[in-house]
Amino acid sequence: MKRWTRRSFLIRFLPAALGGWLSACRAALPPSPTPAPPTPTPLPSPAEIITAALEALRREDPEALWAILTPASRAMLSPEELRVLWRDTLNTASVQAVEIEPLTLIQEGKTAQARYRIRWKTALFGDLEAEGMMALRLLPEGWRVVWQDALLWPALGEGDRLRVEYIIPERANLYDREGQSLAVQGEWVEIGVVPGRIADEGLLLQRLARATGLPPETIRSRYVFGRPDWYMPILALPADRLAPFATDLEATPGVVLRPRSGRIYAGVAPQTVGVVGKIPAEALDQWRRRGYRGDEWVGRMGLEAWGEPYLAGTHGGRLFIQPRAENASPRLIAERPFTPGRSITTTLKRDLQAQVEEIFGDRTGAVVVMDPRNGDLLALVSKPAFDPNALLWPNSPPPPPGAFLNRATQGLYPPGSIFKIVVMAAALTHGFTAGSLFQDPGYWDGLGPGYRKWCWLQSGHGLVDLPTALTVSCNVAFYQIGFALYQQDPDLLPQMARAFGLGAPTGVQGVPEEAGLVPDAAWRARQGGRPWSVGDAVNMSIGQSDLLTTPLQIARMLAAVANGGVLYRPRLVGRIGPAPGQPEETFPPEVQGRLPVPEEALAAIRQGLLGVTTHPRGTATWVFRGMPFPVAGKTGTAETAPGRPPHAWFAAYAPADQPELVVVVIVEHGGQGSAVAAPLARQIFEAYYGLPRTPLPAPPAQEDR
Repeated sequence: MKRWTRRSFLIRFLPAALGGWLSACRAALPPSPTPAPPTPTPLPSPAEIITAALEALRREDPEALWAILTPASRAMLSPEELRVLWRDTLNTASVQAVEIEPLTLIQEGKTAQARYRIRWKTALFGDLEAEGMMALRLLPEGWRVVWQDALLWPALGEGDRLRVEYIIPERANLYDREGQSLAVQGEWVEIGVVPGRIADEGLLLQRLARATGLPPETIRSRYVFGRPDWYMPILALPADRLAPFATDLEATPGVVLRPRSGRIYAGVAPQTVGVVGKIPAEALDQWRRRGYRGDEWVGRMGLEAWGEPYLAGTHGGRLFIQPRAENASPRLIAERPFTPGRSITTTLKRDLQAQVEEIFGDRTGAVVVMDPRNGDLLALVSKPAFDPNALLWPNSPPPPPGAFLNRATQGLYPPGSIFKIVVMAAALTHGFTAGSLFQDPGYWDGLGPGYRKWCWLQSGHGLVDLPTALTVSCNVAFYQIGFALYQQDPDLLPQMARAFGLGAPTGVQGVPEEAGLVPDAAWRARQGGRPWSVGDAVNMSIGQSDLLTTPLQIARMLAAVANGGVLYRPRLVGRIGPAPGQPEETFPPEVQGRLPVPEEALAAIRQGLLGVTTHPRGTATWVFRGMPFPVAGKTGTAETAPGRPPHAWFAAYAPADQPELVVVVIVEHGGQGSAVAAPLARQIFEAYYGLPRTPLPAPPAQEDR
């Protein structure tokens, strides 16, 4: 006999008992009202479907159009096929915008036809306009659109496609201010090897090494794994550079020379001049919409990228409808002539640029050389750099890390003691005078004995006035100024920094730049964490804290001090050459503002800067001893990450009595500004003025901090 446990009883009988009890309860309740049948949702009208379809055409939304096609249309054209077809059609015609206007709708039973006007705004052919017809069918699920290739463009028959014959102008040249080339179209020769044709490998390697400058083992590594009949590229050289070796190479079995036209760079200022390159696959659609065929070499960085609309000119071409039927003649529907490229003349001085690059050597950092009278940029150096010619051809070695960054305009650095110029300006406009005195025992306890701050000169500078404090770069004097300014208004120092052009882009044309950072209480509040304090202001007074600047900003700032207070937009592009129907464009000097500092205050600052290189206690006097003209400048040593050497700064203008040249040098983690950056600046001044390069004495035991 089967025994029932309590659990099995509950499982078998409790649900039935509960069901009976619930049925009794429901019987005792009043009957529920019968729910009303749901109201059917009305199907969209033909006009609504047409509106949705035309909107999909206007928005270039093939997925939305595919969703309202008839089932038969969807069966013959997948969403991906429609997307590709749509994309290729619009790319081919370089369509940049679509405009659609509905005209009429005619409905007859279960069919409808809508007439509309479509306008393509294209980069290559201007505006193209046509009238189209869209067919609809009423199906059980509602009105649906019948796919026709004419929905891509009204003049297309089934299977027809658009085709373009491009006319591509030659790329225009980039020049320096004196008409010397920076980037030009020229003749290259690609050198290759067919391994199976080599008769004397030793002779081949000897001649190729002499022509290319590459080690024989490097040359051999570029062809050794090729099949006997393969052409293996080794290197490409400008035709004029290869010319002395061409006869020997042509007579060497296994060597093949292939001439071709292409971009040739002077090899200076690569981050500023930029480089051309192939259109990347992920950007191909965008470039084709701009009227490009897709296999052109286009500006990828620097002036080559910024000046693309000028240098490349405007492509010309003819737009055809290519019928599907074999042997059918294409039908021309639009054409436009090309516009030649327009040359760009920069403010750079090619010979000076090359000299400055040679002086700076293989250090990491940047140099800016500017004319303070108009903002012209004469040289922009950024290291490490790269060889733009090498990037254009296969087998080129990769550039060093960071080589594409233009440190002159994009490098962000704490300015260190260079910033004392701004602090002095704030002091002279808020209660201090040139005669204000500061006692420097080598340290400052203004924040309390537990927060003692040191001067870079441990013995202290003693009693100094304000210009002398700038000359000797007395930290203690500037700690006191930063503290006092904060007591007046925590925003005084940040406001003056911004008035000197820091914390915002300079507006230079042609190259990317960073804005830098001028921190203040509002910025700190946005970051979270502790609030802005007097300690932050004191640190900022010697160019530290979270303050970040670019070498270009420092150059513009110093140029304004030198020229009497005018902030010029740094000028890199001097003019754009003419083209048919387009006159030459010039870019005159542009005044962006004035320093909010009276002339007597600027005179006191200039006095302090002159003392840096001439006063017996000046931090760079030993560097500029014997110069035939006076130089005014400021050393800076900017602390960086713990355990790493500081950045070495020097910013100067000359002649001090009639300024016509500003030089800013920063050497990343280079050490002391006076020992490292200032000597380089002197050599740059000597190069500009055609002076012999002076051997420099050893630095003194202590240098500017």
